[in-house]
Parts: sequence; C-alpha cells; structure tokens
Amino acid sequence: MSSTLTDRPAGELADQAPAPRPRRRLAAVLVAVIAAGLLVIGGGLAVALGIGRTDTPAADSVDAGFSLDMSHHHLQAVEMANLAPGRTTDPEVLSLAFDISQTQLNQVGRMQGWLTLWGLPITGPNDMSWMGSSMHDHSSDGLMPGMATDDELTALRAATGNDFDVLFLQLMIRHHQGGLEMAQYGQAHASEAVVRGLAGSIVATQTAETTTMASMLAARGGSPLPAP
Repeated sequence: MSSTLTDRPAGELADQAPAPRPRRRLAAVLVAVIAAGLLVIGGGLAVALGIGRTDTPAADSVDAGFSLDMSHHHLQAVEMANLAPGRTTDPEVLSLAFDISQTQLNQVGRMQGWLTLWGLPITGPNDMSWMGSSMHDHSSDGLMPGMATDDELTALRAATGNDFDVLFLQLMIRHHQGGLEMAQYGQAHASEAVVRGLAGSIVATQTAETTTMASMLAARGGSPLPAP
C-alpha cells in the first residue's frame, strides 16, 4: 500500500512543497511600474514635441511667419555682435555683444526647431506678410525694419576702438527697435503658446537692452540713428 501525504515525515513535505517566489513577484511588479512610467514619459514627450498633432501652424500663419522672419532678423544681430571681439576692448560692449549673440542664437534655434517640427522651411522671402503688411511698407531698401545695410556692415567690420563701439551701439539700437513691432505682433496674435511666450520675452529683453544701449552710447559720445 502506497504511503499518503499525511504518512510522510514533515521534513519530506517541506522539501517537496513549492518554494515561494518573492523575487519573481517583485520583478513583475517592477516591470509593470517601469512600463507604466515609460508610457507616461512617452506621452509627455509626444505632447511636448507635437507628435500626433494635426493642427500644426500653416506656412501663412502668424506662428510660422514670426518664427521665419524673426530668425532672419536675429541672425544679423548675431553677426554684428560676433564682430566685437578683436575690434574693441571695452568690457561693457564685449559683455553686451556676448549676451546678444548667445541669447538670440538660442532663440533662432528654438524658432527654426518649431518650423522643422511643423514641416515648414527655415528660409523664405521674409516679407512680413503674416503681419498683414509688407516689409516694403516699412523699408525702401528691401530689408526688414531696423536691419543694417551692406554698407553699414562693411563700415562696422572696418571700425575699431571707440568708433566700433559707437557704430555697433547705433546699429544695434535701431535693430532692436525694428524687431520690436514683429515681436509685439507675435505676442498678441500667435496661436501657439510657446511662440507667444518667446515673442513676449523678446519684447521685454530688447526693450530693456535698448535703454541700456542708449545710455552706453551717450557715455561714448554718440547719438542714436533715426528710428526705423
């Protein structure tokens, strides 16, 4: 007669009973938690990057026009600011030029990133038509308001010392003044919150910088150019 389970020694029963698997249970829980976390993170990134959106700004929208035209406008300011090292030893001018270059180059990266995300080109006519007007309504030389001409850029490249400081401040003040209308319009009319936010930041920063530059210019014996 075969022995039953109850006839077997307790030690033998203990040896044959399946061992608990706390590690496997813990691993399963951790996998589930990690998977849920990745799902949340992935969803957040999709929202942040605009993945899956169907209502991206069109080429003729304020958002796209602002990003395109302000990028082009900014890049000339960066070009002028990058001329300062080697042409002046004035620490205030050098500091200002560095700040303008770094800030506006960063903003250009953001705006061109949006255009790429929206499937739009990062170069174009820069005609300000998104504002319901044309750059030709503001400028007779085919440039957006406040931008330096080729002759002015040539003069800036040739200048050194205090001559550079005065011309740089004159051109940059006018440049900031010219971009202000675009930034204000973008802040008021863009549909994307990030675009309105950047436009508002540009309004605040460049208004403050214009005031600072006007004081710097007067201290160096210069006077502002006519506003665009």
